[in-house]
Amino acid sequence: MTPSRGLQDTHNRIIRDLRVSITDRCNFRCAYCLPETEEAANFYRSNQTGNKPSNRETKLGYPWKPKSQILSFEEITRIIRVASSLGVNKVRITGGEPLLRRNVESLVADIATLGTVDDLSLTSNGTHFPRLAKRLKDAGLSRITLSLDSLDRENFKKITGRDGLDDVRESIRLAKTLDLTPVKVNAVIIRGLNDHEIEDLAKFAIDEQIVMRMIEFMPLDSGRAWQRDHVVPGAEILQRIKARFSLSALPSQHPAETATRWSLGEGCAEIGIIAPVTQPFCGQCNRIRLTADGNIRTCLFSVHEHDLKPMLRDGSSDDALASMLQGIVLKKEPGHRIDQPGFVQPERSMSCIGG
Repeated sequence: MTPSRGLQDTHNRIIRDLRVSITDRCNFRCAYCLPETEEAANFYRSNQTGNKPSNRETKLGYPWKPKSQILSFEEITRIIRVASSLGVNKVRITGGEPLLRRNVESLVADIATLGTVDDLSLTSNGTHFPRLAKRLKDAGLSRITLSLDSLDRENFKKITGRDGLDDVRESIRLAKTLDLTPVKVNAVIIRGLNDHEIEDLAKFAIDEQIVMRMIEFMPLDSGRAWQRDHVVPGAEILQRIKARFSLSALPSQHPAETATRWSLGEGCAEIGIIAPVTQPFCGQCNRIRLTADGNIRTCLFSVHEHDLKPMLRDGSSDDALASMLQGIVLKKEPGHRIDQPGFVQPERSMSCIGG
């Protein structure tokens, strides 16, 4: 297959990064994604402002997609192969929790064997990583990003719905041992829930010699309880860390990088600030997303999706699939509209979209 051009949208952005969700299932119930625990519901009810009803409930019993609608590893690998022929060279495996899917290391190996992906990473909550870490590394995984929203056991459980703090700590240590580096650790900062731990999380980055990335709370929760008041602006997070630690700005590694990076001045410890709400970086976005059920999303906040399953399953050629991808990318939005009039939250939560 010799495509006539790569993946370029009408805003002259060239797509190099594909986020691939392999399951919509997750064993966590995070307050910013699937807030199904009573503690999360109580937090949102007690923090309601404006005209939203005070008895808002979180969405229980999310209907997971049936297996027949989930892409096979062969179908995923085919999409990545075609996307790579169009210039994609960075792939991140996501979920849901991707390590809930059986034999995920075989998918990693298949992608690595393509020889066209320079950066093959995975995002996980860490609960199953210790069991699979060595197999993932041997299969060709380049690095891993882990989620850690609190260093306090009870608060961790409140945010995630699971007593999994020790699992994440073990996963961080193991990732470093296996040289799945740089080890990036994500914390979604929510006012009134874990913003009091900002400085402690920065200190944790120094202690563990990792990249701690603090992310603004985005409207991607299934309970649709997000409010602007819950967002701790990236500038405020940075100001608080600077007040306690000596930071020095690090150069951007790529124009499409989502985080502003800061060295903590001790070894390879870093802080990354990801501020999509208050400091959107849409103008340089080079990403598209593939959902577990085979839909391409051209923006995290897309309200329209493009289903690839019919073409994958009706005998269409790789050339036809490549042309479809090129046509989809041409429709990529100029940016999300969070905080703007007329913003519509996506129907699917982050667990179904893929991070």
